[in-house]
Amino acid sequence: MEQQQYVARCSELFAVGGHAAVRKAAEAGLDECGPDPALYRWLGQAHAAEDDDDHDREAETAYRKGLALAEDDLGLMVSYLELCLRSDSFDFPGRARRAAVLRERIEELAPPGSPERERVDDATGWAGRGYWDDLYMAAARGQAEQTAVAEQSVLVTDALRRAARGESAGDTGEDLRAAETAAAVELLQGARNAPLRLLLAHRVAAYVLTFAASFGLNKALVLSGVLDFSLWGWLLWVPVLLAEAKLREARNLGRERVIARIQARHDETPLKSAP
Repeated sequence: MEQQQYVARCSELFAVGGHAAVRKAAEAGLDECGPDPALYRWLGQAHAAEDDDDHDREAETAYRKGLALAEDDLGLMVSYLELCLRSDSFDFPGRARRAAVLRERIEELAPPGSPERERVDDATGWAGRGYWDDLYMAAARGQAEQTAVAEQSVLVTDALRRAARGESAGDTGEDLRAAETAAAVELLQGARNAPLRLLLAHRVAAYVLTFAASFGLNKALVLSGVLDFSLWGWLLWVPVLLAEAKLREARNLGRERVIARIQARHDETPLKSAP
């Protein structure tokens, strides 16, 4: 019973990006309950999510310990395969060799159409992409990020207007989006942040006008003979970049608060001991 609760806690924290908290919970579960494949999988995933060589080594160690306990655990094998495929085959040749073995074994155990096979297909497709695929994926990620920022700008602007009318935002609880919005409202308060609030309220127009003004200033400086080549106009982007930096800071702050709330709830809920 305790092991299942630790696994549930890891899943809950991982969903909101609390990777360090997942590692802490998984390690606590391993100390409390002893070696367990599911907890090793969460520990490995929480390390792998950091996308760092040191964390990747810790993830591999966790996966291998889990597979030593349950060699046919599909969740562990697929997670390990994803790590191997993501690693540089020149720096980590051993992982590249293990990827082929893991994939073959997963295909033996996981039926076609299963979630595990879909994850394998996604991982191998990602690993086998070429240069133009990389560019396409980078552009898609950039577009997704801009869409997310645009949506957050609308939510923050609405929240700022409600705050200006004296309306209380209420308790955000463990709602990640609400916590991010509340954090943005806090960070954008004050007279000195008024220009940033204006930019976020009219984000599309701000982008268009800033581009036109920066391009026009660079052209004017060159055509007037003042400069042969000018980048001074790009300084006009500083306020726009500051506004978006505030939103990124708010996302991080909101996530930290939600993770802290979840951990506090976990601390208040005692783990049940197995009979």
